[in-house]
Amino acid sequence: MASRKDYLDFVLERLSGLEDISYRPMMGEYLIYYGGKLVGGVYDDRFLLKPTKTALRLAAGRSLAREIPYDGAKPMLLADIDDKEFTEELVKAIAADLPKRSK
Repeated sequence: MASRKDYLDFVLERLSGLEDISYRPMMGEYLIYYGGKLVGGVYDDRFLLKPTKTALRLAAGRSLAREIPYDGAKPMLLADIDDKEFTEELVKAIAADLPKRSK
């Protein structure tokens, strides 16, 4: 099932406190970037985030579910999209954990 554009718009609104958020459509879904780094995506109208070391530590007290974005993929964290501040904090932490992009 492909994600709806209006759900992507909702996710982007929830991330509106962050500068340099972008997305890229990919096979009916949307990849989400922060600072040019792939932090997660919208899959089947779910906002899933990469489970980096810091993200897992931050999410530990929140009991965030782990879900599979598509067949054959590794589990990702299901964002608590209703908690705008925590979701933005989590996105920043994930990006900080990821290596710098090579040019």
